Amino acid sequence: MLHLKLATDPRWVGIVEKNIEEILTDHAWCEQKAATNAITIITLNSEYPDLVTDLLLLAQEELVHFQMVHDIIKKRGYTLGRERKDSYVNELYKFMNKGGNRLQSMVDRLLFSAMIEARSCERFKLLSEEIKDPELSKFYYDLMVSEAGHYTTFIGFARKYGQDVDVDKRWQELVEFEAELIKNYGKDETIHG
Repeated sequence: MLHLKLATDPRWVGIVEKNIEEILTDHAWCEQKAATNAITIITLNSEYPDLVTDLLLLAQEELVHFQMVHDIIKKRGYTLGRERKDSYVNELYKFMNKGGNRLQSMVDRLLFSAMIEARSCERFKLLSEEIKDPELSKFYYDLMVSEAGHYTTFIGFARKYGQDVDVDKRWQELVEFEAELIKNYGKDETIHG
């Protein structure tokens, strides 16, 4: 369903398990950034009432996820660390079309967002299946389902409003780009690292 070309090496979970506090902090900030991204898309495309409605709900859900991760951090006696740069997202951002018209920019931003959700979903699935911590296994399973829904929301709006853009072709180009990009990741205890 996610159409990712390269799966995460399951050994990444072993890296994550060595520093649960780090993955949780990184994850919390990913949720905050996802909420901010949804609000940015709304701000740039406020003339689409259904997009605004759905992305407001998505942003709220991402903030709830941020709170859920923060609650786990506190429960375990950890402290939410400082926000980290997400190199994967920053590299993925370079793919986006910066010189097109508003519609092309919107489609690219929606596809960019769908890709991040797809990779997060894939990572959450792997964590839910492989992590030895039962609480986190269930937590990541539940979030995997949510991320899959976010992925389909972004893809759906790209297809709905991208009539003058070859959305499927652009998505395939992004999938190819991401497959090359992700080869450099999976070595750190971060959601996309």
